Amino acid sequence: MEELTKFINEETGLSLPPSTSMEALRLRLCMRINEMITGDFQQLVTILYRVDINERKLKYLLHENVGEDAAGIIAGLIIDRQMEKIASRQQFRQNESDINDDERW
Repeated sequence: MEELTKFINEETGLSLPPSTSMEALRLRLCMRINEMITGDFQQLVTILYRVDINERKLKYLLHENVGEDAAGIIAGLIIDRQMEKIASRQQFRQNESDINDDERW
């Protein structure tokens, strides 16, 4: 959770404490995304690009969920994508530790 919070803080300019709950993180991220939608849409687009949010998936979800809070949908995608990255890094570290020193580059 700390790694996710750190990432969200870095990408969005929030300053949430590392002990922030998932619910509180999601709520503050939604609020920040709403601020960007209304005040600095280009910054939101830049963040979505850096986080590597699939544009087709985002458009599909927004189209399929008309009337729902777009910030909530976007926040969910950002959190899910970052959780994927965290899991991938952890798996890579685990796999790397399984290689003996003679086989490493």
